[in-house]
Amino acid sequence: MHATASTDIHAALSLLEKTPFLLETMLRGLPSDLLQWKPAPDRWSMSEVLSHLNHIEPVFADRVRRMINEDSPTLLRYTQPHLTDPSFYARGSAAEHLARLTAARREIVDFVKTAPESAASRTGLHSELGSITVANMLNEWASHDLGHVRQIAELYRARAFYPHSGPFQQYSNPKP
Repeated sequence: MHATASTDIHAALSLLEKTPFLLETMLRGLPSDLLQWKPAPDRWSMSEVLSHLNHIEPVFADRVRRMINEDSPTLLRYTQPHLTDPSFYARGSAAEHLARLTAARREIVDFVKTAPESAASRTGLHSELGSITVANMLNEWASHDLGHVRQIAELYRARAFYPHSGPFQQYSNPKP
């Protein structure tokens, strides 16, 4: 898929605003053992995915703020902490991670909504990718959110429903 020069941010911003509510709706009331379940030792649980989303939130938000407020700021490549500390995302509860994500997301969405329409075309210089726009960043962020919403849905599906679907298991193949 090729990059486009689009400056449309409305769909991305709408999704970014909805993500915490989607997650809250899907995960509300789930028991801790389900939220902590890992399909394999090297895979994340739902709680760890929420921890990751919570941890990377200020990275995305800072980049967007800087690109809107500064002239082509340098943006360093992000290195995930779990690569050097495998237990990093295992700390804290799913509820804590989601609450922090929700508050932080509300703040950045409100900030972007108050920015002028022209802010979508503002740029930053990514240390690995080169020149990127606010629109690129917001669309990547929305795509990142959806990838993890899908991951959480597959974890939920694989642990809570698939094992109890009896002969219907032949019709599905969850990939958490």
